[in-house]
Amino acid sequence: MRITEAKTFFQRARGLIGRKSLAEDEGLLIPHCNCIHTLFMRFPIDATFFDRKGAIVKVVKGIKPWRLFVWGGWRACKVLETASR
Repeated sequence: MRITEAKTFFQRARGLIGRKSLAEDEGLLIPHCNCIHTLFMRFPIDATFFDRKGAIVKVVKGIKPWRLFVWGGWRACKVLETASR
């Protein structure tokens, strides 16, 4: 899988906004994040939230565009966004 990490403030703020799609083998990793939104997005995504040790704490599938709030829980500290399958 090809994973791009959103390292800067701008990369984190933009996320997948403006993208038409994601390839099946592509993902965006957002560190220091336990909550996402899909405002202004054009396609559904899956979100996998991880704790500090890299263990999965929550998976949310099929998040549609224009969802205001998707929370990974208190233990989540990063999220991997991938194309919804």
